[in-house]
Amino acid sequence: MTQAPESGGLPFPQRLQQFNCELVACSRCARLVAFREQIGREKRRAYREWEYWARPVPGFGDPNGQVLILGLAPGAHGSNRTGRMFTGDSSGNFLYQALHVAGFASQPKSLHRDDSLRLSNCYITAVVHCVPPGNKPQPDEIARCAEFLDRELELLPNIRVIVILGRIAFDGYLNYLKRRGLLERKSAYSFGHGARYTMPDGRIMLCSYHPSNQNTQTGKLNRAMLTKIFRTAAKLAAKSRSPLPVLRSP
Repeated sequence: MTQAPESGGLPFPQRLQQFNCELVACSRCARLVAFREQIGREKRRAYREWEYWARPVPGFGDPNGQVLILGLAPGAHGSNRTGRMFTGDSSGNFLYQALHVAGFASQPKSLHRDDSLRLSNCYITAVVHCVPPGNKPQPDEIARCAEFLDRELELLPNIRVIVILGRIAFDGYLNYLKRRGLLERKSAYSFGHGARYTMPDGRIMLCSYHPSNQNTQTGKLNRAMLTKIFRTAAKLAAKSRSPLPVLRSP
């Protein structure tokens, strides 16, 4: 597989590790800082013995992977508690079971950062790295976190397939392409579960409903639907061995 070029005296993937350290120290959004720390102090009764992470949650997975999973934001008592994407709540368990069946995850549950879960050929991140009140980040908060998404994608050199979890992540990836000068209008793309597009950067975008309780408990998203998305992603990644075209912003 290709390797990212060295920069700043650090080879890949040490550059990604450095990036994650910078991300975890971020305090740009006062509302999100206050909320994530409040959740960490008040806790949920079931987790009162936990020391909550209560910081920005970095991406997680195989830095050489070909599949990127792009979600919304950490969960209040999931990732904001454990410090790992989609870890420690029902949404995460729903997601990792599908990833396990599709061959991306070493186990079907994600309990905490040291539970031996490993991802193969995929990496998980989000458009917002701090838990937002009501799971609804404000537009200015998404905009501030966009720099991290831009830099993170540059540090994941082998990504060929983007699995989008939810409409906010969908808009986030389209806005990333606009910032790069590769997309003029978003109107050509419509979000819907199972939607598939070849994007101007050469990657394939697959869309899925987010595995939130609201979607999974109502049956809007079931395990078979999500597993099918990731099996499709695995097949597409296996076919996409050639280098991406070199596309540069004007």
